[in-house]
Amino acid sequence: MAVMAANRVADLKTHAVSTVLGTVVNPAGLIHAKTIPVHRVGAFTDPGLGASPVWHVFAIDRSGIVFGPETGVVGDLRIRIDPEELHLLGDGLAWAPGSFHTQDGSPDPYCSRGTLRRIEERLAAAGLTALVGHEMEFVLVGPDGAQLPSDLWAQYGLAGVLEFEGFVRDVTAAAGPAGVLIEQFHPEYGANQFEISLAPRTPVAAADQLILTRILIGRIARHHGVRVSLSPVPFAGAVGSGAHQHFSLQSNGTPVFSGGDGARGMTAAGEGAIAGLLAGLPEAQGVLSGSILSGLRIQPGHWSGASVCWGTENREAAVRFLTSGPANPHGANVEVKIVDPSANPYLATAAILGLALDGIERELPLPPEVTVDPAQLTDAERAAAGVTQLPSDQPSVVSALDGSALLRRILGDPVVDATVAVRGYEHQNFGTLTEDELAEKFRLSWSV
Repeated sequence: MAVMAANRVADLKTHAVSTVLGTVVNPAGLIHAKTIPVHRVGAFTDPGLGASPVWHVFAIDRSGIVFGPETGVVGDLRIRIDPEELHLLGDGLAWAPGSFHTQDGSPDPYCSRGTLRRIEERLAAAGLTALVGHEMEFVLVGPDGAQLPSDLWAQYGLAGVLEFEGFVRDVTAAAGPAGVLIEQFHPEYGANQFEISLAPRTPVAAADQLILTRILIGRIARHHGVRVSLSPVPFAGAVGSGAHQHFSLQSNGTPVFSGGDGARGMTAAGEGAIAGLLAGLPEAQGVLSGSILSGLRIQPGHWSGASVCWGTENREAAVRFLTSGPANPHGANVEVKIVDPSANPYLATAAILGLALDGIERELPLPPEVTVDPAQLTDAERAAAGVTQLPSDQPSVVSALDGSALLRRILGDPVVDATVAVRGYEHQNFGTLTEDELAEKFRLSWSV
């Protein structure tokens, strides 16, 4: 360990790194951090830096802590950074993702990165491998969260790029040296809203890349005198922001979403994966989009996947299927539409892949495909296709997660209990606020 640390310090110093930043993400979707001088990188790797168990239950109001039997003032954890995932940020900074461990070195069951790692291991034990590609939508706002002028803005318009061309250029330039693989970066539907699509990676590495990208755009936005809002609904009544996740699966090296004789060329495992997702989405919603603002986005007509169904290139379906072919170099994959930026991306991916694995293992039958906007279906057609609508009220969403034996088996009781605790706190303390008040209060809660 001493040799590794010495080599790592020497390597970082050749890149003029003076400070190493390590981050963890809690169930409320908040990114927490510690920094060390570069010569201490070995200690940050093992045994790690101390942190209270209450880090798991910090609330989005920037002051609340939801104390519990295992998340109180007694006890101490260690945050260990992953030395294989150190990335250069520039200006003397390097970053690495962190994981929680107990003082004896064992994984902390509340750790979100560790939870996703366990899902990767379960997939591997079943002969499955996954690739995950994240999309991130965000809105540029003033330093205090105020709405920026948007007189020239049009949906996906060139003016949006040119208005913020320095920001777009600097993000693109910083991504490569930091190890971020951007596939596309464009203005979105909402005013001053952008989307970045990231190249697919293995599940933990993909979530790491998303956190790194948030750090990059947050730093660069500051240099341009603006901030990045990662709220699901930055402004009430306006377009919300999603954090869609794409994933593909292979079984012993063979794709499961193509090359078969099932629906849209899926194999039986591919059909089971989507069936498992659809069966478990209502219970997983509290992990994927469970914040007090999420329900303002989960509405029909918002391209947020409010209808529990699947369809090929159907952007109103909760699960959008993308077929393989010349226009899709990554091959057939699935997009989960309901995820938003308030979610912990490690836990969201763990829930999605865990549900897909459950559907494969139980050989669940795939419901009929919905080939139109679900809102156009009659009640009888919706019933025949098994289409339901996800709730938009937070208490129902959180209650479904709390009572889910399936999600507790996938994520573990500690993760579910902590998520229920922080989301329940939000409703208990802020459930009476108007939509405008909610959007204003929490506009910068997930910003970095």
